[in-house]
Amino acid sequence: MDQTGIEHSSAERMNDPHVNENHLGSDRRVHRVFVTQNTEYHLRHRTCVGVRNRHTGRWVEGHQALSAEVSGALKIGPQGSLKPTRSLPKIGESLFFSDGGRDMVTGAVVAVERPPVDLVSTYGVRSRA
Repeated sequence: MDQTGIEHSSAERMNDPHVNENHLGSDRRVHRVFVTQNTEYHLRHRTCVGVRNRHTGRWVEGHQALSAEVSGALKIGPQGSLKPTRSLPKIGESLFFSDGGRDMVTGAVVAVERPPVDLVSTYGVRSRA
C-alpha cells in the first residue's frame, strides 16, 4: 500500500513503467487519475483538480467534485451492502466526496493511472459552478 492508501499488486507494479523495483522508499506520486466507465477524476493528493469526460476528452467545468477532497471509498459488499473506508478506492470501489452536505459518489473505479507530465502541467484552477 502506498502513502495515499492505494494497494498495488506486484503485477501492477511490474507493468508500471514509472515504478523502480529497486526503490525501497515510499511512493511519492502526488497525482493520480481514478478512471470510471465514463469519467476521469484527476487528483493531487486527495483533492480533485480536474474531471474529464472519457468519451470526448473534454474537461468538465463546474463539476461538483472539483476542488473537493476525497473522503474515502465505498465498496459494495455481498447482497448490495455498502462498506465505507477512509482510504482511496481500489479497482471496483467508488470515490466518495463529502463536502458540507453535498455528498457525491462516483461509479466504480476501473483503473488507477498516473497522468502524463504534460497533462499535469495543464491542471489549472478549475472550480465548481
